[in-house]
Amino acid sequence: MKRILLIAAILCSSLMVLQSCSPKGGATQSLKKGNVTGNWVLNDITFEGLPQSAVKSLFDEGSYTCFQGSTWSLTNSGNGSYTLPGGGACTAKTQKIYWSVSPADETFQFKKIFEGEKAKNVTSGYRSVLSSTDGNTMVIKSPVEYGAKTAYIVLNFTKAAK
Repeated sequence: MKRILLIAAILCSSLMVLQSCSPKGGATQSLKKGNVTGNWVLNDITFEGLPQSAVKSLFDEGSYTCFQGSTWSLTNSGNGSYTLPGGGACTAKTQKIYWSVSPADETFQFKKIFEGEKAKNVTSGYRSVLSSTDGNTMVIKSPVEYGAKTAYIVLNFTKAAK
């Protein structure tokens, strides 16, 4: 009887170890740099937890509406850029960036790189939630403080045609 209990205990322990070492399911597996690399078009901006009238600026560029239709080029090396189309009160502009993703905490982060700067010397940037990406669509949620809570500007991208 003791032998059976010992074998059962060893079996249960082995299963728990195997279970804890197995990859977790869910969205995190698809949140990888390879699914973010490429050329993207920001085709829709929505808001979670705040009215759009409360949003004055996005990424310190001015109105979030200036980003509507912007194109983002994200290379595998981490170098990239975004291009604002301009029109109305918005100025057309291309901004160099250095970007990365972290599947562990589901973030997309970038810093603006200006003429003569090196990415390693730039200490400030933007950190957003990489909500989902499948290689053809991508959703990034940029956090903003609204009242006593965190709300989000939701950026919906589609992969640009080659």
